Amino acid sequence: MHMLKERLQILVSTEQKRRLEAEARTRGESVGGLVREAIDERYGKRKYKFSQAERKAAIERLRAMPTIPFVTPEELNRITEETSAERFLKLQDQPEQ
Repeated sequence: MHMLKERLQILVSTEQKRRLEAEARTRGESVGGLVREAIDERYGKRKYKFSQAERKAAIERLRAMPTIPFVTPEELNRITEETSAERFLKLQDQPEQ
């Protein structure tokens, strides 16, 4: 971790302080750490390329996508072989031009 050199004093509402303290307890972090993380996330030096809100929105979009059945490699090979065989047989049945 980088050395902290600057001190910043801010005023927050009782509700904001309560939420920060609760989140810090949940994460096992300090309130100051949460504030530094929020500053980095909002105004630069991000831990992630996208903000937490953007990441949550992406997860929701993924969840909303229709589910696709899982196909094993063996099943995929079988489907491919059947499709290839069907196409070959159709070509054989076509009259020559």
